[in-house]
Amino acid sequence: MSKQTYRVCFCFRRRFKLTVAEPPSEIKALFNDYSEEGVMSPDQLQKFLIEVQGEDEASMEDVQGIMDSLHDFKHQPIFQLRKGLNLEAFFRYLFHDLNSPFSPHNTVHHDMNAPLSHYFIYTGHNSYLTGNQLSSICSDVPVINSLQCGVRVIELDMWPNSTKDDIDVLHGRTLTTPVKLSKCLISIKKYAFVASEYPVIITLEDHLTPDLQAKVAEMAAQTFGELLFSPESECLAEFPSPESLKRRIIISTKPPKEYLETKIKDKNEGSQKETASITKKDNGSQKATKSAKKKDNGSQKAKYPSEDKTWGKEISDLKDELEPFDKDEPEEGEGINEEDMEDGDHKLQQSAAPEYKRLIAIQAGKQKGGIKEWIRVDPDKVRRLSLSEQELEKAIITHGQDIIRFTQRNLLRVFPKVMRVDSSNYNPLIGWMHGAQMVAFNMQGYGRSLWLMQGMFRANGGCGYVKKPDLLQKVGPHDKIFDPKANLPVKTTLKVKVYMGEGWHLDFHHTHFDIYSPPDFYTRVGIAGVPADSVMKKTKAVEDDWTPTWNEEFEFPLTVPELALLRIEVHEYDMSEKDDFGGQTCLPVSELRTGIRAVPLHNQKGEKYNSVKLLMRFEFV
Repeated sequence: MSKQTYRVCFCFRRRFKLTVAEPPSEIKALFNDYSEEGVMSPDQLQKFLIEVQGEDEASMEDVQGIMDSLHDFKHQPIFQLRKGLNLEAFFRYLFHDLNSPFSPHNTVHHDMNAPLSHYFIYTGHNSYLTGNQLSSICSDVPVINSLQCGVRVIELDMWPNSTKDDIDVLHGRTLTTPVKLSKCLISIKKYAFVASEYPVIITLEDHLTPDLQAKVAEMAAQTFGELLFSPESECLAEFPSPESLKRRIIISTKPPKEYLETKIKDKNEGSQKETASITKKDNGSQKATKSAKKKDNGSQKAKYPSEDKTWGKEISDLKDELEPFDKDEPEEGEGINEEDMEDGDHKLQQSAAPEYKRLIAIQAGKQKGGIKEWIRVDPDKVRRLSLSEQELEKAIITHGQDIIRFTQRNLLRVFPKVMRVDSSNYNPLIGWMHGAQMVAFNMQGYGRSLWLMQGMFRANGGCGYVKKPDLLQKVGPHDKIFDPKANLPVKTTLKVKVYMGEGWHLDFHHTHFDIYSPPDFYTRVGIAGVPADSVMKKTKAVEDDWTPTWNEEFEFPLTVPELALLRIEVHEYDMSEKDDFGGQTCLPVSELRTGIRAVPLHNQKGEKYNSVKLLMRFEFV
């Protein structure tokens, strides 16, 4: 058995044995129950898959696939594998990728023939930004990265270039450096359907004159060609389905007559003051960001100055203390967006480019008036509405069920408040539990909120469209609509057992977590969902062990399992500093396979580690 040496001081070193992962006692007992004389035969393995793993349709072909996957397992000769699995081979199978929490054939399995409004859609915010909202570089690279991860809604902010004869994409009235719209469109066409065949929606924030709008229309038509979806009528009575829009690109923005020159000019002064007030704050954050980047490039450990930088703030629930939303305009700093502007001047209406107007497949915008008018359902046409996170949080206090009713036919996009200059995010469940399809996120950020977003869209084969639960689409007796804060009965209880973890010693340097000894890992497990279901629990810390065994079980009563996400985080306990990051994942409860499963962990960005996994058991009772 190999040993690791840690230098404590110049003349003193500590040596630790690198322990080999061994099956927990419960795994050994199960193996004994389903084997004879130390060998689990193919028939016994099939019985184990059916009775313990809940794989009722497990066939001998599936069993043979498992056997074949273990042929290179060095602790058991091939001639023995023909007879069955010994304990070590069985243990290796439990940690194998074939034994993931999702089906190994994780493909699209939701009904994809309902209107777009029936789906949660993987949505990006300011998709062109590489970093913070005030001074980072604009590029097509984050657009490409988002599409490769399965994001289906890309946001581009269009502005005239310095010579007023072409279109730039940038975050307006900030220090961000622009990228050409043409470059972004070409990259979208190239990467749109790499991760998913289902439609890509481009939401445009338009700050253009009519001649440049016409140029956008020409550019989009030339770039996308037949990929571009153009509805037969100007206003849709119902949205098409994702299935009918496979491999199509959809443009969504406000009709051009509603982008008003004088209104934008009137808003400039207030927006400039707002930008100035947060630029000072950002100067400090830029220095911190540069410092963190420099440290990250030079160190595999990449520690951050605070826990929030590494983990993101703990997920918040619905804010019961918020005052009711009773005004028409957002407060200063709530996320002023050109889509929020009301009609007030008609100077551009008569000269709006008709070809640009025909380009818009999903019309966006707010009705005149306040929240009641914004979410009024029109029986003859559907549209998209955008609200900032703060607007939504206030609106749901007094209009929560009306918002859900609105989203049964229409699209609701929620975007981060303007004060999130660091490209952080908010709790996406506040939007999802009220039916919002497009919960727009800064994909270049880090932290727990983004992990929830990534977890939600691991569902349905990772195609970027997740069918909303029926409870969000139904209208009950007396016109009753789902209420996320209602005191509902428990539908099911999820039992989670955390057996052990392994792989850190393969993916990290031996001094990554602690320069004086092996790591002291513990696991946090919990639920993100409706307020009644949301909770976090944790195991004890196992000291000085790269392959910790916890053998701890937790129960999570669920009132709305359809909206529940299982949160898993591994921390390394540090007595003198903030606990270190050891990995995370987030799994949609509705997609979990029961039984003993190997759960791969991911880094802060959501990228899967090569080797780090937890062995866990899931049961519904």
